[in-house]
Amino acid sequence: QVQLVESGGGLVQPGGSLRLSCAASGSIVSINAMGWYRQAPGKERELVARIDSDRSTNYSDSVKGRFTISRDNVKNTVYLQMNSLKPEDTAAYYCSADLKTMSWRPYLRYWGQGTQVTVSS
Repeated sequence: QVQLVESGGGLVQPGGSLRLSCAASGSIVSINAMGWYRQAPGKERELVARIDSDRSTNYSDSVKGRFTISRDNVKNTVYLQMNSLKPEDTAAYYCSADLKTMSWRPYLRYWGQGTQVTVSS
């Protein structure tokens, strides 16, 4: 069984910062890409940032220059440093991990339960 547990969400004023963490645990053989998505009320879930196993990254245009994704392969953890937060960043943030639970199985995407980020004065 695999679990992805997020932490670090909360309420912050515009211009502030937050750091999200997501730790994967369980029967994990290998992790490929890890990522962060977000979903605001009434909107579809969207990719925020992604980091591959070689640490190459990509970001949505709306967060480039403000957010930084990183990962610790020893701890099976992905981070999202969010700076210069704006009210439009308000959403539930979900982490994802493409991982294998057995060497002969394909990579499957697992999701965290979500953590709320609210940017408001």
